[in-house]
Amino acid sequence: MKLRVVEIQANIMRKNDALAAALRARFAKSGTLVVNLLSSPGSGKTTLLEETLRRLAGRYRIGALVGDQATENDALRLARSGAPVRQITTAAECRLDADMIGKALAEWNPGPLDALFIENVGNLICPAEYDLGEDLRAVLFSVTEGEDKPLKYPLAFNTSQLALITKIDIAQAVGFDRQAAERSLRAVHPSIEIVELSARNGQGMDTWLELLARRIESKSLAAV
Repeated sequence: MKLRVVEIQANIMRKNDALAAALRARFAKSGTLVVNLLSSPGSGKTTLLEETLRRLAGRYRIGALVGDQATENDALRLARSGAPVRQITTAAECRLDADMIGKALAEWNPGPLDALFIENVGNLICPAEYDLGEDLRAVLFSVTEGEDKPLKYPLAFNTSQLALITKIDIAQAVGFDRQAAERSLRAVHPSIEIVELSARNGQGMDTWLELLARRIESKSLAAV
């Protein structure tokens, strides 16, 4: 029975990888930068994305897919930015997969996009296993979650190219140890890029937005 379960899981992952590859080719052709945002609940992911959409909307054609097990609360919040947003309700599933992304895109017509943000389900375990055809996987953890977060959830951090340390405006108040956090990050992903920011007071937001702008421009130039 155990071997059967392993075989079924392997088949699921192979199917997902094939669908993700097709999505990646599609996004390469359109020149759309795709950013997959991972985090546990309460890290400030929606607040960051809301501010990101608001600030980039005047410069680029951007949209967002939002994954949640229930409710459309986050999608409604993000839609206030004026960017096209679509909710993906996963019900019992604790993550988004490439099939969900493909189906959502087939039912949604946001027009040509320079960048597509995917707000994954709040979970640092299941979402890390699934390729969504993204160009950039960014994992968030807030100063309130503990400096050892990367050590507890290594897959989410060692499969991401970027770590966003959020709520940095309250770091001193909660006794956040920057050096300990960086040691944890480097232990699981020595070359990961790290950005400290706060969507509330704007600290670090320019660094984040400039990083995105460079990637958007690069992806557009490389469109096939």
